[in-house]
Amino acid sequence: EVQLVESGGGMVQSGGSLRLSCAASGFSFDTYDMSWVRQTQGKRPEWVSAINTGGLSTFYTDSVKGRFTVSRDNAKNTLYLQMNSLKPEDTARYYCARYRGSFGGVHSYSSDDYDYWGQGTQVTVSS
Repeated sequence: EVQLVESGGGMVQSGGSLRLSCAASGFSFDTYDMSWVRQTQGKRPEWVSAINTGGLSTFYTDSVKGRFTVSRDNAKNTLYLQMNSLKPEDTARYYCARYRGSFGGVHSYSSDDYDYWGQGTQVTVSS
């Protein structure tokens, strides 16, 4: 059974940092491109970041470039998102998701791109 379990969310002041983790199991983690997606209640999900299977290629939405860093440890089957200089507009529930195929280079959200999601972890940034 494929499982993605996020952790590391919490409440932080503006300018603070958090590191999210996503523990993967039930599949060959190192053969899938992975993504972070966030969603604020009542709004459409927003694509945040993607990383290729080997971790050497990373991609970000413009609003987080220079502040967020996605990485993966294939030996530990874990995906990470280091978030620095957090802003109130980063407040959202953050999900890790497995790409159904390869990341196609499109920096936007489409539900068709993913086949598995975690339950999410809440990040709240206060001003």
